[in-house]
This record gives sequence, C-alpha cells and structure tokens, in this order.
Amino acid sequence: MKKIQILGTGCPKCKKLAENAKEAISGLDGEFEVVKVTEINEIMKFGVMMTPALAVDGQVKITGKVPSPDEIKKLI
Repeated sequence: MKKIQILGTGCPKCKKLAENAKEAISGLDGEFEVVKVTEINEIMKFGVMMTPALAVDGQVKITGKVPSPDEIKKLI
C-alpha cells in the first residue's frame, strides 16, 4: 500500500491538494492511503518549509504548490 501524505496546516490550498490527491488515486490500480499531516513539528521533520506539500511513502515530491490530479498521478 502506498502512503500519500498531504503536508499542511489546513489552509485552502492544502485542502485542494488533498482533493486532487484523492481524485488522482481514484483512477489508479493498487491500494493507497491518504494521510493529512497538520502538525508543524511533523511537517518540519520532512524538511518542508513551504506548504502545501505532497509526500509519497515519506518522500517529499512537491512543495509550495497544488499540482493537478494528472501531475500527482505522475509523481505516484
């Protein structure tokens, strides 16, 4: 199972990233878990200074912007 992590404090961009991630995985085969990481200290452990950010299996793939569902599919 792949773990998709949305790193952000709950701002509108963070919520949009979560929506786009869910849309992206809905068309893919396999098992996915979407987890929201909202605690600043946890986000900083990823080395992220700008949110929103997307991590796949603990590896940060994108920071500071909201990728489209198609872009997210490529990152997964």
